[in-house]
Amino acid sequence: MPSRLVLKLTKIDLLERKVTLSLEKKKVDPLQARVAVVFDASGSMFNLYRSGIVQEAFERILAVAAAFDDNGELDVWFFADDFMRAPSVTAKDYKDYIVRTYVLGRRGFGNNEPKVMEDVIRKYTVEEPNAHIPTYIIFFSDGGVDKESKITQLITESSHKNLFWQFVGLGRSYYGVLEKLDDMPGRFIDNADFFALDDFSKISDEELYDRLLNEFPGWIKEARAKGILA
Repeated sequence: MPSRLVLKLTKIDLLERKVTLSLEKKKVDPLQARVAVVFDASGSMFNLYRSGIVQEAFERILAVAAAFDDNGELDVWFFADDFMRAPSVTAKDYKDYIVRTYVLGRRGFGNNEPKVMEDVIRKYTVEEPNAHIPTYIIFFSDGGVDKESKITQLITESSHKNLFWQFVGLGRSYYGVLEKLDDMPGRFIDNADFFALDDFSKISDEELYDRLLNEFPGWIKEARAKGILA
């Protein structure tokens, strides 16, 4: 009998299918976008790193990049008092990425969201500008947000750019300006969304992707209509 080639699906392959199903359920055409993830690495995140929750979050977001990105690559940042622009990664090299890449305390233990946000903006608008493709930034924080005026300024300024910010809160904490994004005035376009999760490990893949893709497809349509996307 002729031999059959059996393809073994990886965990990321299976998650990628769920991303696609979420888009289909929302009747959204397949998307192409650059995808980035930013991880809070402040001292209060220690247990989430140690328990593997951050690695789990990374893998579930990597599937979004696999589904959206032109080369399946996920760009990664970590931040505390300072930030680290980490090596980009694909589904070929995702195992134990967090522990291989970042040591807690390397950039301090506090929160400085604006500093890493400025570097994300710099990468996609100065170093690697591309007006033909959107950039989807998923930003994880466990709270303690206190630099509200600077965060507001950066989100407002970047509303003219092809950047969409999806903030995700981990746990029950003070998220400050992030909770006010939907009503934040002064922007050219609504370019950000926020939701909080009490327990990231308990949310199903389907619900997670439905929430992550709640506003991003609509933003793409409006960005095209307003000339942000060529």
